[in-house]
Amino acid sequence: MTAGRRAGVGCIHLTGLRARGYHGVLEAERSAGQEFVTDVVLELDVATPATSDDLADTVDYGDLADRLVAVIEGPPVNLLETLADRLVAVCLADPRVLAAEVTVHKPHAPIRHRFDDVAVTVRRERAR
Repeated sequence: MTAGRRAGVGCIHLTGLRARGYHGVLEAERSAGQEFVTDVVLELDVATPATSDDLADTVDYGDLADRLVAVIEGPPVNLLETLADRLVAVCLADPRVLAAEVTVHKPHAPIRHRFDDVAVTVRRERAR
């Protein structure tokens, strides 16, 4: 998320946020649940908080993590696309966030073959 960035705009990265959810199409996924791993990149003004050194001028990533985990642990959805869309909406609920990119990893997806990861990434920008 670096192309065409305006002066004073930077990114906050929250990587590897883990929570147990019950998302998926299969009944086994809904009943047993599994760990989901989430990576978030927020684009926002970093000049103001850099100058003020005040948490009120930026996104509290601890609070953001709490809100994201609440969605992951909340009502189940069938698709990673739906979950990622809900998580990016949480990020954009903060008016200071200019753009958000969320990747949801499902490392224990029910695939019969060896694999490292399944992930979906959603990126949205606030209308300017």
